[in-house]
Amino acid sequence: MTASTSTNDGSVGAATAQGGATVSFDGVSLCYGDYRAVKDINLLLPARAITAIIGPSGCGKSTVLRAVNRINDQVPIFRVDGRIRVGEMDVYARSTDPVMLRQQVGMVFQRPNPFPMSIYDNVAFGPRLFDRLPKAELNETVEWALGQAGLWNEVKDKLRQSGQGLSGGQQQRLCIARAIATQPDVLLMDEPCSALDPISTFTVEELMLNLKRFYTIIIVTHNMQQAARVSDFCFLMNVDPEDRAGHVVEYGTTEQIFVNPQNQQTQQYVEGKFG
Repeated sequence: MTASTSTNDGSVGAATAQGGATVSFDGVSLCYGDYRAVKDINLLLPARAITAIIGPSGCGKSTVLRAVNRINDQVPIFRVDGRIRVGEMDVYARSTDPVMLRQQVGMVFQRPNPFPMSIYDNVAFGPRLFDRLPKAELNETVEWALGQAGLWNEVKDKLRQSGQGLSGGQQQRLCIARAIATQPDVLLMDEPCSALDPISTFTVEELMLNLKRFYTIIIVTHNMQQAARVSDFCFLMNVDPEDRAGHVVEYGTTEQIFVNPQNQQTQQYVEGKFG
């Protein structure tokens, strides 16, 4: 199976699904009109690893996450200064098609949001939109994606039933299957377990650990235990008291952030002293 990737000019080419992609931020500030919500991000996030964005509410974690696949474009006054790249693709280049970008950068939201259609049609939605596969190949893609999401054995006999009839944990795994059915390079997850019970949370976390073999995963989480369990790298964000803009306090391996933080704010945050 193949996935899409991009050349320097933002055009789309073919690559293996196992490739993943680095995600880089070069002097990035994110603004809403005259208000600078996030400032001066300079990071290179590695491919085929899980990077967790942690920090208190209101520091811009979700704004950063959503900038990677341009969901913030839906806000007319939103603006990006600097450059975000997925692999070699400049995310905000004029030549980059946002629709094709979102084929390569999948998104899973805080609350499960299956479309009001069958389980099969939920997963087939992206491949139908982008690839127009023959029926047999589409069937294989749906089975593959549900299998990758650890859901195939639970739903294979009820593919024509509504995806909204599944349990909360199953719905979230269905949304993950839908996101990976287009075989993206990057998977963004915005607090994907916050609405789930502990058993479903464990299942989704195990799924993330399996998926990182094939995808670059960036997750926003308020759950410090979850960040410690699943991520390979972390960066802490906080609000600068002078200009109220979110910024990166510290970035490193998860072990370093939790065991040997270099910044006092990081140490205080992981110890639960603010946030």
